[in-house]
Amino acid sequence: MAVVTSEFSRVFSAFDRDDDGKISAAELRLCMRAALGEDVSAEDADDLVASADTDGDGLLSQEEFLKLAQLEAEEEERCRGLKEAFGMYAMKGEGCITPLSLKRMLSKLGSHQEIDECKAMICRFDLDGDGVLSFEEFKIMMDA
Repeated sequence: MAVVTSEFSRVFSAFDRDDDGKISAAELRLCMRAALGEDVSAEDADDLVASADTDGDGLLSQEEFLKLAQLEAEEEERCRGLKEAFGMYAMKGEGCITPLSLKRMLSKLGSHQEIDECKAMICRFDLDGDGVLSFEEFKIMMDA
């Protein structure tokens, strides 16, 4: 745990550009751009800070930053798991879940559904109306 805390302290210090013991949304944006090569909008950075800012000062303390980092890590892990599950259901080479691929996977799991039932399942979460589930639609379905 000491190694993780030490590593975390280094990351926090790198993000805390003005050494005030807090990370602002602007500092978060700069460091995310430098570290990840991602441009984060001011609004998204403000939302990220607000999501973990428990004392309401508009800044992230080291403890609040740790909570944010843990939430992000948990979400990343969840997304990895969902991608793995999506891959099990998706039609090979198609990158989507079709009624047929859903029927096949459900059958492997011991639930024998007719193709019309699979179409109906997909239809509930098929937001773009293309008759299949993309990964984004699958994530929404799994959250329902």
